[in-house]
Amino acid sequence: MNSNLRPIDFNHLDGIVNGDESFKKELIKIFLEQIPEFMENMKKFLKNDKHENLAREAHTAKSSAMIFGMTNAGQLLKEIQLLAENKNTKEILPALKLVESEFETAKVQLLEFLK
Repeated sequence: MNSNLRPIDFNHLDGIVNGDESFKKELIKIFLEQIPEFMENMKKFLKNDKHENLAREAHTAKSSAMIFGMTNAGQLLKEIQLLAENKNTKEILPALKLVESEFETAKVQLLEFLK
């Protein structure tokens, strides 16, 4: 993966926290905890044909990703949500793999910030 890819837009996040660095760090910690949960849940729901649950989880993950300015991941998650709502599961896995890759890159970027 290209290490120059920076999925997090700290400008967007800074606008949300309005200069409160402790709030910013708290949001980052929460998101870092959510990432594996989002991925595990979406994979489980896809495997078990729980389309409604998958759509809901993708929507929740999209909202969290957008807080961090992750536009590409947000668009992919919206696509996953719509595909799940339409039970069009064959296209979900490739999109899910792209989201997972973006989240992994984001985790590295966020952990660097917290150091």
